[in-house]
Amino acid sequence: RNPEVNVSLVSSNVPCLYNQPARLATGALLQLLRSVCPELVRGDNDTRVCCTLRQLTALQVSVALSGTVLARCPSCSRNFANLYCNNICSPDQSLFTNVTRIVNRTTVLGVRQEAVVEYQCFYSQRYADAAFDSCKGVRLPATGGYAIDTMCGIYGARLCTTQRWLDFQGDKNNGLAPLQIDFQLVPNGTQPGDGIEPLDERAWGCNEALSSDQQPCSCQDCAESCPPVPAPPSPAPPFRLGAADGALVICAMLFGFFALVFLTALMCRGKKKKKKAVLAPRRGCAVRLGTCSHRFLAGIFRRWGTLVAGHPLPVLVVAAVVALWSAPGSQARQEKAFYDEHFGPFLRTCQVIVTARDQRPGATYDSVVLGAKNFSGVLSAEVLQVLLELQDQLTGASVWMQEEGREVTLQDVCYAPLNPSGPSLADCCINSVTQYFQNNRTRLAMVATQTVGKETGTVDWHDHLIYCVNSPLSFKDITSLELSCMAEYGGPVFPYIALGGYPDSEYTQAEALIITYSLNNFPRSDPRHKWVLSWEQRFLEVVRDFQRNHSQNLSISFMAERSLEDEINRTTGEDIPVFAVSYLVVFAYIALALGEYTAWRRVLVESKVTLALGGIAVVLGAVFASMGFLALLGLPSSLIILEVVPFLVLAVGADNIFIFVQEYQQSQREAGETREQHIGRVLAQVAPSMLLCSLSEVICFLLGALSSMPAVRTFALTASVAIAFDFLLQMSGFVALLALDARRQEAARFDICCCCGTEKEGPTGPGLRVLRPFLSHFYTPLLLHRLIRPLVVMPLGRPPRGVLGVYWVPPGCPPRGPSGACHGATGCPLFPWGVHGVPAAAPLGAYPASHWVPMAVPTDDISCALGQCLNATRRPTVEEFERFLPWFLHDLPTLQCAKGGLGAYDTAVSMDANASRFMAYQRPLRTSQEYTAALRAARALAENITGTLRQVPGTDPDFRVFPYTVTYVYYEQYLTVVGEGLFTLVLCLVPTFLVSFVLLGMDLRSSVATLITITMILLDTVGIMALWDIPYNAVALINLVAAVGISVEFVSHLTCAFAHSTKPTRMERAAEATITMGSKVVAGVAMTNLPGIVVLAFAKAQLIQIFFFRLNLIITLAGLAHGLVFLPVLLSYMGKAPGDGAVTPGDTRVVEGTATALTPLFPRRTQSPGDTRGQQGQPRARHGAGPGQPLLRGLGAPAALSPHHPPLCPILLLLFIPRSYLNWFSQSQ
Repeated sequence: RNPEVNVSLVSSNVPCLYNQPARLATGALLQLLRSVCPELVRGDNDTRVCCTLRQLTALQVSVALSGTVLARCPSCSRNFANLYCNNICSPDQSLFTNVTRIVNRTTVLGVRQEAVVEYQCFYSQRYADAAFDSCKGVRLPATGGYAIDTMCGIYGARLCTTQRWLDFQGDKNNGLAPLQIDFQLVPNGTQPGDGIEPLDERAWGCNEALSSDQQPCSCQDCAESCPPVPAPPSPAPPFRLGAADGALVICAMLFGFFALVFLTALMCRGKKKKKKAVLAPRRGCAVRLGTCSHRFLAGIFRRWGTLVAGHPLPVLVVAAVVALWSAPGSQARQEKAFYDEHFGPFLRTCQVIVTARDQRPGATYDSVVLGAKNFSGVLSAEVLQVLLELQDQLTGASVWMQEEGREVTLQDVCYAPLNPSGPSLADCCINSVTQYFQNNRTRLAMVATQTVGKETGTVDWHDHLIYCVNSPLSFKDITSLELSCMAEYGGPVFPYIALGGYPDSEYTQAEALIITYSLNNFPRSDPRHKWVLSWEQRFLEVVRDFQRNHSQNLSISFMAERSLEDEINRTTGEDIPVFAVSYLVVFAYIALALGEYTAWRRVLVESKVTLALGGIAVVLGAVFASMGFLALLGLPSSLIILEVVPFLVLAVGADNIFIFVQEYQQSQREAGETREQHIGRVLAQVAPSMLLCSLSEVICFLLGALSSMPAVRTFALTASVAIAFDFLLQMSGFVALLALDARRQEAARFDICCCCGTEKEGPTGPGLRVLRPFLSHFYTPLLLHRLIRPLVVMPLGRPPRGVLGVYWVPPGCPPRGPSGACHGATGCPLFPWGVHGVPAAAPLGAYPASHWVPMAVPTDDISCALGQCLNATRRPTVEEFERFLPWFLHDLPTLQCAKGGLGAYDTAVSMDANASRFMAYQRPLRTSQEYTAALRAARALAENITGTLRQVPGTDPDFRVFPYTVTYVYYEQYLTVVGEGLFTLVLCLVPTFLVSFVLLGMDLRSSVATLITITMILLDTVGIMALWDIPYNAVALINLVAAVGISVEFVSHLTCAFAHSTKPTRMERAAEATITMGSKVVAGVAMTNLPGIVVLAFAKAQLIQIFFFRLNLIITLAGLAHGLVFLPVLLSYMGKAPGDGAVTPGDTRVVEGTATALTPLFPRRTQSPGDTRGQQGQPRARHGAGPGQPLLRGLGAPAALSPHHPPLCPILLLLFIPRSYLNWFSQSQ
């Protein structure tokens, strides 16, 4: 035994010095030599060796230990064995070895012996490099890394070279070498002298078979064995014109061309003499049919309104109608369910990240063994002691379970891979940098003296840490400390798990220390699930207290598996007051804005608080009714939907409330008309527009429910039902409420307290208004000015640009004898489990799949791995495989038998389901784009594997491989969200056009204008989303679908007012629609939404700030801009012209009294002749233009305002509208 080796994992017996000729190998020695070192056999009578049977037996054991990690590649295993076969038994040993140090010993019989404790070994560079190259790619499936990681000491696989590899093999401090070997690599073609001839034997390449009946190394272990992999197609070069972006140049040219055409047409038309009006041509059948349908609807609503207003109380009594991200049938949900059922839910994690505050200064450590290394400030003995203190507190944390009447500790809930049945605290899987010292303070503080060459120095925790981060699988470092790198629970701690924030692979410069506790994820039905939640809560409390005590020096971040759910609940609870204030602000605005006040003493009479609260109750009743109706049908809902649907329905309902109430306030009661008839007539005027919007939105959302995304589908159904209920309740309940309120106001009773009142006599004339006079006196003349209209159309009409750890589970694959399917080891050159080299697997990282098959199935000379010797095929039969597989899966791995499956593979096989899992690491993923790319690549790789293995004879045709991680179920939506979004939004746009076309009297132009404007609102919303960093996902798509409904409110009411206007020209109809309906839309939609949206800016949850504040603000402002800026100008160009079915002043119509002229900002309270309306029986002045009176004043209406000018549709849509429709744009009156 070598007296210089204190700690060794194997026998440290050394050879004796022997300077005699090689001996003839016979008998048992020759037989064993054929098995261990077949290259040294020269025949039965010609084989000579320089070793004894005892030495050869020890060599066999030593080679077998290495074979457990190298046997996957026969060429490597044989080359590695030959290195030591030549060193120990070669008959030419003296030619390439040189003994440099011996020790004397005396046997018990008094015989003096000379023991060799160090010698030099000379290899040619070519031979040594060939042997190293054959082994450097061999994988270690249990860890997903390289076998060379365990055989290169401090350098690991990344920095390992031939010299470093051999130096570690010959280091007596590595725990395996019995003596010191100094390997000397001699450059090719040179001789070291002194009679030394460097060993230059044959070394097999990893892609070479050892014999004709054997196979080379697999592709996974040998890059040379891989077939040529076609390079992934390179991305198309960007389209450029010169140095500029080609698409941008083309868009600019198109914009310039159409702008030039438009301006030229304006100039040419402006020079023509204004023609006198001619008689309108005879209207076609479609126009007459549309007019009749409009009159029919108006008549129905008039009679219905009169009936409801006459019987308000009975109507009110009768009218009181009482899995967000991934669909249950989606691929990710089904795969998650399969995995959870057969392999159990994925582990829960609790994590602590410790960093130094104020950039704690680092230091350079000069190691006598390993050289100079830079250490970050957080990697210091002081911080490691603090980290160990925190870890001790967490490991000892316990919580009392009242229901069970017992105390739950970490060992009750922790994941213990090597002792799952009865774990102790030491068996719990805890990954941290202190595990390199087995969480032992004594080992962390150890210091030893070590001599390397002629230099002597001290070694401490720095040296051990440097060694372990580069060789985490080592059982003993090469320093005088002689410590293991394995964690206390028996597994390795990989540096990329315990450290963070390091440049490249310089782990000692890490800026973060990470502690990770792995806990069992029991099903929710298991009582132990509550144990885990309670222990996690205690974990958070302990770390929170520790954070407060060390906040001056260290920054401590932490999370548990329950943290995300806790945070959502916390922020949701904190943001409930914000939502409450938001809705209260909206309610207060509606209550105050509905009133029309003429004098201070009549404020309580003319206020509409009760009516507003009734209208809000109608809206909320519609929301609750829709939720109840869908719940009755068994359709689930979600928090997102409960927050978006009220916002949408409130916008729709408030708009209708303002339109109805303000139209009643502004209309005049005709002579002899009762209050009930007056309400019926007003309802006939506004109800077709409300029906148009509501029906468009209901059909729009019903079609949107065809989406496969569950959140979008549920939202669309809820919104459609809610809007339908809202319309029905407003046509019944709210009409009745308005009738009661009108009766109260005419009786001069106070609002809310109707028992009290004042005198009936009051001021006559309109109440105080600001918005409507502003629109009529300033805004509309400016917007429709001959110089402003082209400027509005051209910028808005330009074409938009730029808007537009993985588990592999093969179900149906019985874990039977792998006689047909390969497993990534010898003889399987095309086996697809290896991720390396597959283009689709690029985002998955550099680590291959860790799978149990090559560990369970013996290869080459490891012929008794399953408990009995096998036949020449070296593969078990099906019966043997099924019998011994459970033994392997539950066998504890040891140094002598590292192939035990306990811990790594014991839960990887489901015998009942004929399924097994394989694991690989992904690269760190941070953004949604990275997660989506990883999912897409993983599925592509899984399809490739499935197709390959289905070609194996006997494979079940339903065999399938799929990837799974806990995050895939959340990011699956991103694979299809773009296509789903386009499909859903297009479906939502179709009914808006069709319903408008039918209900506007077959008015194709107005319907197209509606479609264009709503489409532009969506495009601008998506574009601003990109500029404001709003991600596009299912929640954003819900809001975009809601945006269609809100856009209908901004657009359709104004278009309907334009289509039914009695004014003779497009210009005057656009102005009238903007004044009369624009003020109601601003008050009912924009001003209802904006106050509540602004309040949401104070919410703490990012979800609310981004998808509710930002996105809803964008939708509202974009809808307001397009509805009140772009749409009136567009209608003034391409709207329905006289003679196309527009109702002229001579027509007999149900709708009347809606034309409004531009009036002064503060009109005088005068009574016009014939005015007989008054809510208290008093006449009121009418805002209107008499016959022959021009509608536009102030800025004037010159010839350029004539509707003869050609329109300009947005350029984007010009490219898609059929040519036959373009003649609309050039028609004149």
